[in-house]
Amino acid sequence: MTVTLPDDLKHFIAEYGLFEGFTRNDSPGYVELWAIMDIPQENKAIEMDVYAPGFLAFAGNGGGEVFAFDANGAVYMISLIGMEAEQAIKIAHSFAEFAGTFELDAE
Repeated sequence: MTVTLPDDLKHFIAEYGLFEGFTRNDSPGYVELWAIMDIPQENKAIEMDVYAPGFLAFAGNGGGEVFAFDANGAVYMISLIGMEAEQAIKIAHSFAEFAGTFELDAE
């Protein structure tokens, strides 16, 4: 099963750039999106395909967890310590729902 980047992530980055900041709710808190071109190498570095197959990481929280998509485009939080797919916590049905919690600066 191949996990691809959802279009809503690509559209968000095109409009707002790489978000780095907090969510309006306490969980997950801090989010740092990765550049699209960096996503493959980041996943390889943390061995997502070995420890959490079926997920594609696209961001981190700076505290030992990554945010990843499943094949349906849902967003999960996965710990880098003891990483395994069974421990993934679903936090949004889509990237658009997840991004809706970002504290974006009003301009």
